[in-house]
Amino acid sequence: MLRIDGLRVNYGGIEAVKNISFQVPERQIVTLIGANGAGKSTTLRTIAGLVRPAEGRIHLQAEDITGMSPDKIVSKGITLVPEGRRVFPDLTVLENLRIGAYLRKDSLEDDLNWVYSLFPRLKERSWQSAGTLSGGEQQMLAVGRALMSRPKLMMMDEPSLGLAPLVVKDIFAIIKRINQQGVTILLIEQNANMALHIADTAYVLETGRLTLSGTGKELLSNEAVKKAYLG
Repeated sequence: MLRIDGLRVNYGGIEAVKNISFQVPERQIVTLIGANGAGKSTTLRTIAGLVRPAEGRIHLQAEDITGMSPDKIVSKGITLVPEGRRVFPDLTVLENLRIGAYLRKDSLEDDLNWVYSLFPRLKERSWQSAGTLSGGEQQMLAVGRALMSRPKLMMMDEPSLGLAPLVVKDIFAIIKRINQQGVTILLIEQNANMALHIADTAYVLETGRLTLSGTGKELLSNEAVKKAYLG
């Protein structure tokens, strides 16, 4: 579905991403793992159109989307669930969800019902201000907001960050469920153990370079990955 070829990205005067190439097959969960500063978030932000690459091409289903504006990329079927959730705290849950569908002109009812079926707590709190939600509920809202655009590919940047272990388990179960319903997932996650357990394909990014790739299971059993990321 998504193909990255020879991507280089300069960020804040530093070459943050150094000539990386990888693929995200349709209907798979693909994860990028690596330490802070490895270039993972920059890679997602570049795919989303928030950062312009210095070199390289980004293709979505054979269409070159390199350098397209973020709203155009959303219209093509890619959404980003950003690190830190970034919900609109003064708006209600329902208003936040509707913002996720800002490019759409059709009825939102079926998609709202789908999001509420995934996250019943959001339905219970639909008229509550997003800023009053717990961290886990805000993460659910950020995911739900991304789903409202009916994405083909959903990118997620550190969805477990700052959440309690039980909430993390719930979030990962929902990621699997979303994928099973046909949405391709590109996941960045500090919790490498959880990410590799659900990933079909996994890549290790170190200081802007891809150093390892394989299935989630293969990287879980790789001694270098165990030592560096699994403790």
